[in-house]
Amino acid sequence: MVKALIKLDENTNRALNVVKAKYDLNDKGEAIEFVVSKYIEEEEPELRPEFIEKIKRIQKQRSIRVKDFEKRYGLK
Repeated sequence: MVKALIKLDENTNRALNVVKAKYDLNDKGEAIEFVVSKYIEEEEPELRPEFIEKIKRIQKQRSIRVKDFEKRYGLK
């Protein structure tokens, strides 16, 4: 877990207090986690079509089986 000291304006502070009260959360940290998780659910990033095509090409390639990665690539 990461601890952070943040500055909030009055409106943000008020909104976090409302979220905290509405969802019966213990503190503002939990309210921030709740708001961020809702954002992540709703705003899933879209992948660019070029990237999707690149991944599809890579998936079609044959893979190489390696028993000892360090030995094969001279890392030992």
